[in-house]
Amino acid sequence: MTEFDPLRVVIADDHPMFRRGLNSLVTAQNDMEVVGEVTSAAEAIEAAAALPDIILMDLHMPGGGIEATREIARLYPNVQILVVTMFKDDDSVFSALRAGARGYVLKDAEDEELLRAVRAVSRGEAIFSPEIATRVLAYFARPPSLPRNVFPELTDREREVLELVAEGRGNPEIAGRLNLHLKTVANYASNIFSKLQVADRAEAIAVARHAGLGTERGN
Repeated sequence: MTEFDPLRVVIADDHPMFRRGLNSLVTAQNDMEVVGEVTSAAEAIEAAAALPDIILMDLHMPGGGIEATREIARLYPNVQILVVTMFKDDDSVFSALRAGARGYVLKDAEDEELLRAVRAVSRGEAIFSPEIATRVLAYFARPPSLPRNVFPELTDREREVLELVAEGRGNPEIAGRLNLHLKTVANYASNIFSKLQVADRAEAIAVARHAGLGTERGN
């Protein structure tokens, strides 16, 4: 692409109304053109083979936007991916970034914010909606997590939950701190109890504190 060529944009979203609105917004720009619309992960990967400049990727479409992002980043690393979604929880944000997305904006973003993100990501920059940027900064400001050689059977997220359990945090507070649904936290706790082979929360706290969690930062 020369500096005078329009950005070639693929829209990957299975919601027809949003896709039409996004198409209208992009095609109204002198420096952009829509070269494809797809509605599933498989179609997004196929569209990436034509090497567009950027794909606007919804996360929750058939086949999964994160899976599509990961595969496109592996096969076509020069195709930039900007996530455009309504989901703003930490799991969605960091899974998308780990998969290879260069930016993450919410569907309720103003038109100018979205267009600015498209242009920035197409240049290889990383950009986020203000709310998402706040979450990213907060994530990196957290204290270091438990070393991986302690409770290696737990996932990274389960280890985060266990650390907060060991500090004496209840499920509602954990949900608020990690931006998760209360039911999701309860499911994580249940998985932790099973993997650690403990009967209840009190026993989990005892095991975790014996390993060094929650003794300094807890209250």
